[in-house]
Amino acid sequence: MQIKGIVKIDNRTKNLVKRLQPGDIAVINHRELDKVAAQSLIDTKVKAVINVVPSLGEDYPNLGPLTLLEAGIPLIDDAGTELLNKLTEGEKVELIDGDIYAGGRLVGSGLLLDKSYVLQKMEESKNNINNTLAKFVQNTLDYAQNEIDLICKELPIPNINTVFKNRHTLIVVRGHNYKEDLMAIKSYIDEVKPVLIGVDGGADALLEFGYTPDIIIGDMDSISDSTLKCGAELIVHGYPDGRAPGLERIKKLGLKAKVFAARGTSEDIAMLLAYEKGTDLIVAVGTHSNMLEFLEKGRKGMASTFLVRLKVGSILVDAKGVNKLYKSPMKAKYLAQVVLAALVPLAVVMVIAPPTRELLRLLFIQFRIFLGI
Repeated sequence: MQIKGIVKIDNRTKNLVKRLQPGDIAVINHRELDKVAAQSLIDTKVKAVINVVPSLGEDYPNLGPLTLLEAGIPLIDDAGTELLNKLTEGEKVELIDGDIYAGGRLVGSGLLLDKSYVLQKMEESKNNINNTLAKFVQNTLDYAQNEIDLICKELPIPNINTVFKNRHTLIVVRGHNYKEDLMAIKSYIDEVKPVLIGVDGGADALLEFGYTPDIIIGDMDSISDSTLKCGAELIVHGYPDGRAPGLERIKKLGLKAKVFAARGTSEDIAMLLAYEKGTDLIVAVGTHSNMLEFLEKGRKGMASTFLVRLKVGSILVDAKGVNKLYKSPMKAKYLAQVVLAALVPLAVVMVIAPPTRELLRLLFIQFRIFLGI
């Protein structure tokens, strides 16, 4: 492998992707590279990625390295943190296999990963998954005792203008396959018109699909300036002691925001906000709900999410993976049988109980989502 390009450098991948241009070489400091971060690098159309720390984990099979390689992007791994000081943002470098040259001199070396090696290491890490799971569950239970106030005590929920009563709420987080899942429920969004909440970068995702969020909530560290200025109500996730570092960025942009000080993740408090404001249904896209996703985010437990989902579970619909329902084509005769079986009882109910027409309309929308039309 021999590649030349301009390097862009940052210790935080989420900040780096904002500056990357097609054809750049990304230099990251991202231990156990996760799939979402890898996809964000792919979306910028980088030519190659250099990680100064190990990209592969030993405790669980993280998907980031494999995601990059399957997209055809070379990954030089574990090149050493000293490389961050040897390279200058914007300078031209040359990569020859795992060696890194700047100004004609060798400045660092790493392991050029290939797919077979990555798959082997991922398989090896599965041997540790039981121990990892045991620790994860224990951490979740331990922290749940400390975070029980999140659902048992009255929270200082800010006063907002958006009305939730008698409406559905769609909460979008930039998690695994969020784009595919958003596309799969587009007809639902267009017809039901739920309250739209973007959690940090999830607000960018909504705008990508042509929707303006009603509310943006989060730390405000992984969202574009233009999206923050879209007119949505802004809620900064603060610490329980009232500190809210994200508020400084909002003020610098000349915008106003309210602070929601609470434990847990930003997606947790987005759900609590909708729930406490009286929404009829919460539909979640891209949220984190299992051990691997939390480990990829660097969290060793999911106490707050576990507690919040216990509280709001009766009205929560998780749209994660819904796009996979449409992967296999449905045969015409099966489709006809499904349609016939659905229409007969629905017609009877419509005649007998006219007040159920609104319910039937929602069922019809869900039927269309199932068919992908």
